[in-house]
Amino acid sequence: MSVARTRFALYLDLIRWSRPAGWLLLLWPTLSALWVAAGGFPGWRLVTIFTLGTVLMRSAGCCVNDVADREFDRHVKRTAGRPVTTGAVSVREALALAAVLALAAFGLVLLTNALTVALSFAALAITVAYPFAKRVVSMPQAVLGVAFSFGIPMAFAAVLGQVPALAWWLLVGNLFWVLAYDTEYAMVDRDDDLKIGMKTSAITLGRFDVMAVLMFYLALIVVWGCALRLQGFGAVWGVALVLALVQVAWHAQMIWQRTREGCFRAFRLNHWIGLTLFAGVVLDMWVRGKL
Repeated sequence: MSVARTRFALYLDLIRWSRPAGWLLLLWPTLSALWVAAGGFPGWRLVTIFTLGTVLMRSAGCCVNDVADREFDRHVKRTAGRPVTTGAVSVREALALAAVLALAAFGLVLLTNALTVALSFAALAITVAYPFAKRVVSMPQAVLGVAFSFGIPMAFAAVLGQVPALAWWLLVGNLFWVLAYDTEYAMVDRDDDLKIGMKTSAITLGRFDVMAVLMFYLALIVVWGCALRLQGFGAVWGVALVLALVQVAWHAQMIWQRTREGCFRAFRLNHWIGLTLFAGVVLDMWVRGKL
């Protein structure tokens, strides 16, 4: 294998290219917001901009996160083999790649409007701040929740040129979802994180972790369910909420014993909850449009 191909493979590993669950967790609520804001299909232009932007920004965030956590990651079983941690990719390379990816995403945002561009700066600031929040905030997953939810107000801004109250309610609901699945993720590394002094929601919540995760899931379903019901969403949306609840019950089974394998599997399968809610939004709008 040539040197160039080797470097490219390392970069793909750095941005978690083989693990798309991360950007899917960002994508589904963002697409849901686009459909809600537009009252239906928002057009291929905006779908393309936000889909590519989501992938690019999640990839840039992985680079920044791995640079910030490189000294901690070497002590955690799951992350010890990351390219920056092992030295296979230098800090300078990782930051340069993050800059290129973020600039590419910003180029896409420039195709929208001034408000969306302004919101993108706030989204970038929160994304960069998150890795460092793990040193000082007892539940840094809340910071990640804001970062992973900011595509929602940006979607409304791109469609409407403003961010109504509905967008912020959807952001709050999505923040609870991030708290749920990232706490599951933190439960995987809890033993290692305790040894190195990392702050996570799994550590802060202690023996109430499983109950809290389930409450976070329920908060997502209640907030999104009520917010969209008030917008006229009906029976199809209700079915989607029930299917999401069934998945929550499945997650409860996976994390109940707090095993690494069960918690990690639960985290990786979370994107199906996002897809279920997105499908509910699209199909409910389609059905009501046909009536």
